[in-house]
Amino acid sequence: MKSFDLSQIKAFPYEKREKNVLFQTEEFKTRIIELPPGGKMPPCKMSEYVVFIVLEGEATIEVNSEKKDFKEMHCLITEPATLSMQTQKGVRILGLQITATPASAS
Repeated sequence: MKSFDLSQIKAFPYEKREKNVLFQTEEFKTRIIELPPGGKMPPCKMSEYVVFIVLEGEATIEVNSEKKDFKEMHCLITEPATLSMQTQKGVRILGLQITATPASAS
């Protein structure tokens, strides 16, 4: 069992995003995403399903050119897609990437 206090986990900038991974297996990866006020995450083509849960703040998340605003306690679930986000006030998100084809299914 792994247990995490999400309020205490330090988040690194996008350029060091691999340091934000909390837990990873072949099937899924969990990370903290934090953007400062005015911050952006550039477009990223994801081959996995993605779940974003906004813990604090708010952001506009774009999925395949469709934009939607998210605030605290909002959740996004998407199939593999091209994703990006931006925030005016800052945001802290729990992100999960789930493989589209689990390794055990191949």
